[in-house]
Amino acid sequence: MRGQSVAVVTLLLSCIFSGCLDSEVETDSPYPDIWERYEIEWDTSGTFSKVLEPGPFYSLDVRETLIQVDTSSVWETGPSSAEVHLSYWLPSNTEQGDKVPVIAVISPYFSYGTPGDESTPTNIVSAGRGEFIFENFVPHGYAFAQVAVFGTEESSGCFDYRGNGEGLGIHAAVEWLGTQDWSNGNVGLYGKSYEGATQWEAAAMGSEYLKTIVPISGTTALHPLLYKNGSAEARSQIMHMNYFSSTVDYDSDDLDNVCPDIAEGLFAGPVTYIGGEMDPYMENYYEERSHIDKAFVNWDGSIYWVQGMQDWNVDPHQVFGGPPGTNWYSEYVDAGFEVRGMLGQWGHDYPDQWSKHQDSVSGYGLEALANMTRWDWAQDLFEWFEYYLQERGAKPDLIAQIQRNDGEWRIEDSWPPSNYEDYIVDMGTCENDGAFVGGISVIGGGIPVVGGGQSITVECPEINPDFPMHISGLVSLHLSAVPSFDGGQVFVEMQNLRTGVRLGHATMDVRYHEGGSEPQTVVPGQEITMMMEFQAIDAIVNPGDGLKFILTDSGEDYLAPACGNVCTVHVLTSLSELIIPVVDRSADNVLSVP
Repeated sequence: MRGQSVAVVTLLLSCIFSGCLDSEVETDSPYPDIWERYEIEWDTSGTFSKVLEPGPFYSLDVRETLIQVDTSSVWETGPSSAEVHLSYWLPSNTEQGDKVPVIAVISPYFSYGTPGDESTPTNIVSAGRGEFIFENFVPHGYAFAQVAVFGTEESSGCFDYRGNGEGLGIHAAVEWLGTQDWSNGNVGLYGKSYEGATQWEAAAMGSEYLKTIVPISGTTALHPLLYKNGSAEARSQIMHMNYFSSTVDYDSDDLDNVCPDIAEGLFAGPVTYIGGEMDPYMENYYEERSHIDKAFVNWDGSIYWVQGMQDWNVDPHQVFGGPPGTNWYSEYVDAGFEVRGMLGQWGHDYPDQWSKHQDSVSGYGLEALANMTRWDWAQDLFEWFEYYLQERGAKPDLIAQIQRNDGEWRIEDSWPPSNYEDYIVDMGTCENDGAFVGGISVIGGGIPVVGGGQSITVECPEINPDFPMHISGLVSLHLSAVPSFDGGQVFVEMQNLRTGVRLGHATMDVRYHEGGSEPQTVVPGQEITMMMEFQAIDAIVNPGDGLKFILTDSGEDYLAPACGNVCTVHVLTSLSELIIPVVDRSADNVLSVP
């Protein structure tokens, strides 16, 4: 059934883009067409977007509950039972007996912070994004819930950072919300970052009541959050303990929150960073905290995927990553899941978070800023929730709205696009900061080296002399290299050669040269091919601009290799190859946004 649905949607979308459907054909949709939203006057007076029409209902007083959960199967030395605390608001139509769906935010951030400086508890609508749901959706007959994960706010038990215990508590909350006498049995989850991660934890548990999730830059798995092909982010060394120290209340109740995985989290980062292929034990720690792969087999719901293409907190490869040569967005679409996407050139933000969008800098979204903020976000999400939670209204198109680095929005059936062409570049035809001797670039009589304070610059001025290059997808660099040690790292930044504007980056520890998360020992002096994959890029390079690549041993927020200056990497650019996915799109794809 999923395969048939995908085929029908793909056919319809291809007709739309090729012009085989008459634009004058009427539909039964009660909503303004997405292609015409730019003509509507939207409410831009607040800190977030608003639905077009206010709802007729009001919120009843907040209610609270504690849900008892049997945790004997998840914590060896922790409590055998724990309670999940949540607060919820019902719309006034429930007083007449109407059954309603619920939208929930599940978070560790309620009563978060040091004593005297805590955030609000679950029984106060969060000033972050709780108010966005509360003000837009409760008046339209939705219940709203705020749920505290184990070990935070009034929820007891271990603070089990992304672990099985946390997932079990989240599952209990979803099941409770879906079975109340006021509930229609449909639960949707919403939120950004950690509150996006809890959605994947819920999906991994496979509740029949979880109908849809809206992860906004949500963590899908812990290991790829902290490592990219073995390259370690700085926060990887302290992530688990940092969350624990921030969420406890610093009183006697905290003893209930301390469980063995706290110690595991303390060691996971340093052991993986230093050990690499010698780290079989920590593989279990990270496997427990990988959720998107479990949701893929355990769950049958819909996904509205939102990702900042310039988000370097929760990197785009949390969405456009997965097994080597694949990406999760495409995997879910191809498997028949109903998926919609909004992918903007913002950072760790919501689509309508204009105050944060203003922080964009050149190469990280600034060039797209004037066309970035989506004031139709609330309406777009409303139409999604109406269909999947209220079971009314028109079915939303299963599309990806993608913004290019110059600000232009367009609609694709999925992203990265399936209909692209590989543009292959022999890096030996490019220029670098040395001379060419015998086909190998030479600096001071030796092969170019990355590491130990040395870097390489490669310029490709003739890469697109006569045509615009629209890069769309996952750029690959097959880099020929000779490590001098069982360790070492190469970080590559790609720039527009003419303007100097950053376009994207890739990084890899040489022990992970085959890609993915499976390390292996490398032999010093033995040539390897580093199968590097850039973070997702959608960018235009104008005719004659060319590309520039700067190779160093670290960049962005990645740590230098643990072996330090001794593990230099000799790079053979003349034997290397760049594969760029390019697309050719017409004006029919371009989406004018409010």
